[in-house]
Amino acid sequence: MKNKTSGNLHSKIVKLLEIMRKLRSDEGCPWDREQSHSTLKPYLVEECAELLDAIDEADRNSIVEELGDVLLHIVFHSQIGVENGTFSFEDVVDVVSEKLIRRHPHVFADSSADSSEDVLLLWQEIKKKEKGRSEPESCLDGIPRHFPALHRAEEIQKRAAKKGFDWTTPDQIVEKIEEEVSELRESIAEGDKKKIEDEIGDVIFSAVNLARFMGGKSAEEILAATTEKFKKRFKHIEKSLREKGSSLEASTLGEMDKLWNEAKNRD
Repeated sequence: MKNKTSGNLHSKIVKLLEIMRKLRSDEGCPWDREQSHSTLKPYLVEECAELLDAIDEADRNSIVEELGDVLLHIVFHSQIGVENGTFSFEDVVDVVSEKLIRRHPHVFADSSADSSEDVLLLWQEIKKKEKGRSEPESCLDGIPRHFPALHRAEEIQKRAAKKGFDWTTPDQIVEKIEEEVSELRESIAEGDKKKIEDEIGDVIFSAVNLARFMGGKSAEEILAATTEKFKKRFKHIEKSLREKGSSLEASTLGEMDKLWNEAKNRD
């Protein structure tokens, strides 16, 4: 692991900022010049997802590369801020540095916190007192809109549950899921596309509620595992067909279903 002196690190950060300034200049890259805070949003989501994959795989080189890609977006947005006259990379660094010091008085001041639980309680109290933070109108306010949908649904449900708006048994939630499925069947029979979408959403939301209530893995983790399971089984179908000199396109659904069950029995 490289251990750079502060002076060397400073010069490298300056170089990175200069590279981005050049890319955004008239002599730079046409694509980079066209980007805005809004157009970069999907790419930032993608880079964060790739970083999470690298962390899961414990791949040191990939983690470094993906962290660099995330840093690139911070620098990119900062350069756009400079051009708009709104903020700079230095502003970003100053704000986060001040926030870290302000929210860790047990490290940088005379408060005390002997456990992670104490730290979280202290953190919440400090957030409430910070300037410019008014009391939210609803306990559901403040959850990022761009959270993954399952994660956001679960966070909203947790906050509602803390206020006493919750189920008492898992069977009640299962009954609710069955009720929503029944309504979905009705909407499909009616052929109302908007209503079908609404009912699918209700089914998913209810399933998230069950996952939350059971207190195990999050709905996000559960769906991710199920998706990986589907991927594994489908790849078995592809591999088996190739070994037989066939392909997905040349096979019937019945043939693929047989191989699917074969893969399922191997799990």
